Amino acid sequence: MPTESKFFKRLLIWRHKHISEKNFVFLLSLIIGLLAGLISVFIKNITFAIEAVFEQGIIHSENSIYFILPIIGLFLVYLFAKYISKQPSEHAIPSILYALSKRDGIISKRKTYLPLITAQLTVGFGGSVGLLGPDILSSSALSSNIIRLLHIDRKMRSLLIACAAAGAIASIFKSPIAAIIFAIEVFSLDLTFASLLPLLMASVSSVITSYFFLGDSVLFDFNVTDRFAIKDTLFYLLLGIATGTASIYFSKIYFGVTSIFNRIKSTRYKLIVGGLAIGIMLFFIPPLYGEGFGFINNLMLGNDIEALGNTPFDKHLDNIWIVIGLLFGITIFKAIAMTTTFAAGGTGGIIIPTLVMGSALGNVVAKVINNCGLGFNVSEANFTLIGMAGLIAGVLHAPLTAIFLIAEITGGYELFVPLMITASMSFIINKNGLDHTIYTKELLERGALITQNKDKSILTLMKLDTVIEQNFIKLQPSMTLGEMLKEGVSKSNRNLFPITDNKDNLVGIILLDDIRSVMFEQALYNSTTVETFMQRPPEIIYYDEDSMERVMTKFQTSGAWNLPVIKNNKYYGFISKSKLLTAYRKELINFTS
Repeated sequence: MPTESKFFKRLLIWRHKHISEKNFVFLLSLIIGLLAGLISVFIKNITFAIEAVFEQGIIHSENSIYFILPIIGLFLVYLFAKYISKQPSEHAIPSILYALSKRDGIISKRKTYLPLITAQLTVGFGGSVGLLGPDILSSSALSSNIIRLLHIDRKMRSLLIACAAAGAIASIFKSPIAAIIFAIEVFSLDLTFASLLPLLMASVSSVITSYFFLGDSVLFDFNVTDRFAIKDTLFYLLLGIATGTASIYFSKIYFGVTSIFNRIKSTRYKLIVGGLAIGIMLFFIPPLYGEGFGFINNLMLGNDIEALGNTPFDKHLDNIWIVIGLLFGITIFKAIAMTTTFAAGGTGGIIIPTLVMGSALGNVVAKVINNCGLGFNVSEANFTLIGMAGLIAGVLHAPLTAIFLIAEITGGYELFVPLMITASMSFIINKNGLDHTIYTKELLERGALITQNKDKSILTLMKLDTVIEQNFIKLQPSMTLGEMLKEGVSKSNRNLFPITDNKDNLVGIILLDDIRSVMFEQALYNSTTVETFMQRPPEIIYYDEDSMERVMTKFQTSGAWNLPVIKNNKYYGFISKSKLLTAYRKELINFTS
């Protein structure tokens, strides 16, 4: 190990001498894209192999009992989490965003391989979630640890983690442009040449890796044949309204179901309740099984019966309104099945379930228009495609990602205008109904959300510990004025003194100005106490509760120059406005350089 350490140090020194920082970042983006592509290929192949085994042995057998498979998968994930990993699964994008804002982009090494195992068990056994989220988390964790080893600064670390996420998306969907835009929209990167080129190189590297191992096969085997007609504009607006409303429903269901399961304290009971709920939903609505790519492909090709699978309503599928009702049921229950899978302990992502839900809703809207008896006729395939874009735009608050993703994965560039109409309408409706997405709501509550607002992002990146000062002499209320002068004023270079009791609880503060007029009146040295002069602080900063934005607000509203910090209900130190503003300015320079 010592020899390897010396060799590695020499390698880093050589790199600093011979490779510029800019070229080194370009090189790393290519390597990270390659690794993200390899991870995507691995997770897809293993999961599809598991699914293929069950399709041959159970799903297509006469006694189809596929609806019990997700319960088995969730139980295996439970055993893995309890006895091997010994930690619960996390949602991919929120955990990455939290690492970027509060951990300097450092992601645990364990997250490189743990999501791959648990996601394969969840999705391979039919859990109603996607593989993309775990793929992004695994790629980002690997990227983070490589970058950390190479001593890359925090800003470049954030960019290269975004490169890993872009590479994962580019490899899964073979859509490099959408991958770049996703990284910019979701990771709140600045759209500059310095950030754009590494993202582009990572995406291209990942796509080439995917082509090398998987060939030119695509997720959606469909080519657009029906062009956009101006007469359909109002219908695409209607689809935008429908997907915008559905995206709000999607988020509300997610938070609602999660809240219900959070009331169940036992992980085992969550598994039982969630597994039974998923099994019941799958029995009545088979397309909820697994990721759902086959369902989307069948809908786009017009194979409605194959898309719906074997249901208790097979005898009535010659009635188009029964078909519409079943497809609408998929729209309603996909969000419930997905969230239940998460809440019961499964691992996965939300993007692919969003595509499934959007495709079903788009198809429903088209079928209603075509069968309402008013003589209208629209392309069901196109509405299926654009429904996916509309729901992605609303759920993720990422309209550009939605537009380019659907255009790239289907070759549907002829549909750019309706994609823009529906995606923008859906985004506007969701944005007015919900301020934050599934990804960002929890981060906002934790004060860890980075946005395009530079001021808020800088405050989010700042750490409270870096501005807390603790070189203050503590006084007690019972001390006399003479003791205070001897033990406090004479030994301190600060003009502020915290007053604490025997248990280190803060009971007040004293400013030097408060005692300046009596400092030399010796007659008061033994007759007056600290309690006589102390005052309540104008505001208090709570270490475990207040974000940096809240801290800045407290300074602004109180007009104070120093404010005390309470940690675990005990006095911890002070923050001065001067140090806070100095730290802010330093972070601003790092952020914008």
